[in-house]
Amino acid sequence: MYADVTHGKAPYAKDPSVVKFKGKYWMYYSVPELEGMLGWRIGIANSDDLIVWKKVGMIQPEQKVEANGFCAPAAIILNGKINIFYQSYGNKKLDAICHAWSEDGINFTRNPANPIFRPHGDWTCGRAIDAEAFIDGDRLLLYFASRDVGYKIQLIGVAAAPLNSDLSPSQWTQLIDAPILTPTLDWEKNCIEAASIIKRDNIFYMFYAGAYNNEPQQIGVAKSTDGVKWERLSDQPLLTNGKPGSWNSSESGHPGIFHDTDGQDYLFYQGNNDKGKTWYLSFVKIGWKDGRPFVIENSK
Repeated sequence: MYADVTHGKAPYAKDPSVVKFKGKYWMYYSVPELEGMLGWRIGIANSDDLIVWKKVGMIQPEQKVEANGFCAPAAIILNGKINIFYQSYGNKKLDAICHAWSEDGINFTRNPANPIFRPHGDWTCGRAIDAEAFIDGDRLLLYFASRDVGYKIQLIGVAAAPLNSDLSPSQWTQLIDAPILTPTLDWEKNCIEAASIIKRDNIFYMFYAGAYNNEPQQIGVAKSTDGVKWERLSDQPLLTNGKPGSWNSSESGHPGIFHDTDGQDYLFYQGNNDKGKTWYLSFVKIGWKDGRPFVIENSK
C-alpha cells in the first residue's frame, strides 16, 4: 500500500493513475493540501517495481481554474510525453476537465485553453470530473463523470478529439447527448464514476466505481465494441470492499487499470477502514478468461 505522509497529517492518497515512462513506473494521485485547507493537489510518486513507491513531486496550482483545487489525474503517454487529464475542484457545477503535459514526469506545462472540456445537454448539470483518456486510433477518447441536473446522481459520459489536435475546447465532440453508464444496481446506489479503460481483442473494458465514497464504493466492469454503448459483465462488483477489520473495509474504489509492457494488467485502487480519515492505494493483478477479467488472488 502507498499513502502520502509528506504533509505531516494522516496518510492520504486517492485516485491512482499509473504509466511506465523512461524505464520507471509513475503514479499520479490526489492529495489534500491540508495546511490552511488550500484544496486538493496532484502528488507524484515513482517506482522500479510497482511495490515500493517514492514521492518525487507535487503539482501546484498555476492557472485560475486551479485556484480552489484540482485532482483526480488520468495519465497517458502521448507524443513522447506524460499527459495528464484532471479536474478542477471546489467549484461544484463549474468543475471541468483540464490538460497538461511533461517531458520529465514532474514539471508540467498547462494547456493554455484550460479547462478543455465540460459536458452539455439536459442530462447533465454541466460538471465534469474523474477524467480518463484513452487513445483509440486517430482519436482520443475522454471519459468523465458528471451529475444529473438535480446534482444527486453521478453518471459517466464520453467525448472525443482528434489525436493530432491541440485538445483545446473546440476540438472535443461529445459522442452522445446522454450518459453512457448510470447507476442501476443496488450496490451502485446513486453513483457511477471513475471510468478506467483497457482494450483487448477489439473490445473496450471499463473498470468503474459504484456508489459514493465509503458507502462502500466498489469496482465493477462493463464492456463495449465502440466505446459508447456499454453493458455490464455482471450484476456484482469485480472488487468488493474488504471484510470488517481489513485495511479496505470502508471501500475499494476509484479504479486505475494499468497494462504493463510484459502483458500483465494491474488494477490500482483506493481504500481505507475509517470512513475516509485516511486513504491508501494498492493494486491487484488482473487475469483474463473467455473475455472476462478476474482478480488473481493473493496478488498484492
